[in-house]
Amino acid sequence: MSHNNDQDPNGLKDDAQTASSIPESIAEGVDEEVVESNRRVFVGWQFFLFAALAISYSSFHLFSLNVYPMETWSFRIVHIAGALILGYGLFAGARFAEDDQQASPAWLKWASYALLAPAVYSLVQVFLMQQTLNGGALRIDPSIETLHYGYPLIAATAAAIALSWFYRQSRHRFNPADLVLMVCAIASAAYLLMAFNTNMRMSTGTSFAPPGISWAAIAGSLLILELTRRVAGLALVVISAIFLVYVFAGQYLPGFLGYPGLSVQRFFSQVYTDAGILGPTTAVSSTYIILFIIFAAFLQASKVGDYFVNFAFAAAGRARGGPAKVSIFASGLMGMINGTSAGNVVSTGSLTIPLMKKVGYPARSAGAIEAAASTGGQIMPPIMGAGAFIMAEVTGIPYTDIAIAAIIPAILYFASIYFMVDFEAARKGMRGMRKDEIPLFSKLVKQVYLFAPIIILIVALFMGYSVIRAGTLATASAAVVSWISPNKMGIRAILRALQIAGTMSIQIIAVCACAGLIVGVISLTGVGARFSSLLLGLAGVSQLLALVFAMLISILLGMGMPTTAAYAVAASVVAPGLINIGIEPLVAHFFVFYFAVVSAITPPVALASYAAAGISGDNPMGTSVASFKIGLAAFIVPFMFFYSPAMLMEGSAMQILRVGVTATLGIILLSGMVQAWFFGPVNTLQRVVMLVGAMFMIYGGIYSDIAGLAIGAALFIMQRKQHGNKATPRTT
Repeated sequence: MSHNNDQDPNGLKDDAQTASSIPESIAEGVDEEVVESNRRVFVGWQFFLFAALAISYSSFHLFSLNVYPMETWSFRIVHIAGALILGYGLFAGARFAEDDQQASPAWLKWASYALLAPAVYSLVQVFLMQQTLNGGALRIDPSIETLHYGYPLIAATAAAIALSWFYRQSRHRFNPADLVLMVCAIASAAYLLMAFNTNMRMSTGTSFAPPGISWAAIAGSLLILELTRRVAGLALVVISAIFLVYVFAGQYLPGFLGYPGLSVQRFFSQVYTDAGILGPTTAVSSTYIILFIIFAAFLQASKVGDYFVNFAFAAAGRARGGPAKVSIFASGLMGMINGTSAGNVVSTGSLTIPLMKKVGYPARSAGAIEAAASTGGQIMPPIMGAGAFIMAEVTGIPYTDIAIAAIIPAILYFASIYFMVDFEAARKGMRGMRKDEIPLFSKLVKQVYLFAPIIILIVALFMGYSVIRAGTLATASAAVVSWISPNKMGIRAILRALQIAGTMSIQIIAVCACAGLIVGVISLTGVGARFSSLLLGLAGVSQLLALVFAMLISILLGMGMPTTAAYAVAASVVAPGLINIGIEPLVAHFFVFYFAVVSAITPPVALASYAAAGISGDNPMGTSVASFKIGLAAFIVPFMFFYSPAMLMEGSAMQILRVGVTATLGIILLSGMVQAWFFGPVNTLQRVVMLVGAMFMIYGGIYSDIAGLAIGAALFIMQRKQHGNKATPRTT
């Protein structure tokens, strides 16, 4: 928009042009749906078919959670089966063909169609078995379950998975091998629904379990592993495969890893129950996570995400290194709702990283800041990227207690990144953004009502509403609030939001189900208990040594995995051991949770850093090292939980206030030490003193706090005398 007045008798032409040049919004596209490289983009009737499936899947969850609940196991089985059907329809198992010459040979297509015969045959057998049970039979002939159901189902599943790895066609075409896998998912789920709604459910894990349960569980596990590979990469699949090998090889291993062993039938008849795949991870993904994905999709469809980012630019864009500080605020807000660090990097980083480079940040720093900030969103209350819900499910601690306990650690993490960014901007003399480069704060304040869905969510939770009721209210409010905003949500937009939610949920549901498989191995083999005994032995030597070992295992288990899966696995292996050495359950689970989260920025496998490097154009490993440095506080804060439980709101008000204030000051000193800047350049000796002062205040004891404050005061006086205000670089 511009003014073309030929005359300006009042001399206001320049001001009018300046005002008109200020952008209304610079966050266009933040709310656009990210289409993964292996996701099919359908046209015509196929688009409408899969859009309808995605809308039905999201609507089914809203209806079941709020209106007509299903039996628990049945609901979780349908939840996973729906994600498998949608996932195999939308995500290809191999790269797309760029032209007809790269397409697969015709025999692969016909071989895939041939596999439909055993897949459909196994599905038909389920209905025949159901009729037999309805006729009064107590159980099915085991030979029928094996020969007519199990063998055809496993053969079709395994062969179709293998064919899908080599089947290549254009992006808008469907793959018949994946159609076979969709039928196999239905056949597996249909048998489990039939079996678990009869007395056969009581026989799982015993020699009396019908073989059909094992065949359905083996097929279901293969389908979950393959979909996880497609939507989350190989890391989690490889870890799952190692755990599955352990089930059958563990009896041959020496020392604390050895155990008596389980048969194939006994293990698989029990792993697809609430002891494994249908356990806590799926319980959370089928309730809280899917609900908040729908909430996030409604925010996306109503362009509230764009508003969050614009608001952050208007509030912090003009400070020195402005886009980097905007990245912290925007990524914290978006990442809190988004369940994956890497996904948050892709959505907000596509805007903030180029702007950071524009004001002088090197590509590596820009990518590292975005990766660290996006990862921090996973520890940001009240939603915490869905991790808080899994923690509440696993520990039995009320969700509101977990959200309150997360406040000070989140403040410390984001304060660390903020001062890292601020000191780097000061050291390099970076400017903020000009007034004409960012939206007017005064205009955005008029739309502050767009924060209403988040506020309603928080208020409802702390008024005692259930998480499901609070999430549903917040989702409805997102649609209502949009009616007084420029992006009104009508029927079409609401259906679009439900479609986005159905599609977005596939990755996290597959990952949670796969994590449930690992959790099942841990619980059924007892390896978690043996790991606990190892931690007990280490704690006898040194509790700090046991904590360091627990930290390394949590990071190792979390590398390459989304946050929810990383925490679920680490909580099963590490947290029980920490509790056994005398650490409070809340502290133990927060300790594990933090390191599972920061595995996303920990070299050598740092998913969030790699995603940021792809946008910034820098070396992925270099970016991961830089993001590790920026997020350094997150590697120290969990140890503070142990030495000072007041950090998690456990203690008197004065204790909590003292620990919160001194720890924040310690984090500022630590940031200054890393960046070699306080009020001006810091020499080597001063950096050592800053590190000592930071450690004293971070430790949390009264005497250590006094010593740290004395060191901080001395450094403050010294730096002010040495540099005064001269060293403070310009801001715009």
